Amino acid sequence: MAKQPVFEIRLGRIKAVVWQNETEKGTRHNVQVSRLYKDGEEWKSSSSFGRDDLPLVAKVCDLAHTRLFGDAA
Repeated sequence: MAKQPVFEIRLGRIKAVVWQNETEKGTRHNVQVSRLYKDGEEWKSSSSFGRDDLPLVAKVCDLAHTRLFGDAA
């Protein structure tokens, strides 16, 4: 069975997907940030961001950070 993300935050075309990993030192989380775009009729994603994407990149990262620390409390 494929591993599922813990949660996803999406604002417009920018999304952050949070993955949980169990290690010898305890639970760790990794965050994957991507930009969605349409190539013809097909949706694709990229890890490259333009200048105008950066405010949303910062916001989804901030929301992921807040949620991870909120879940740890």
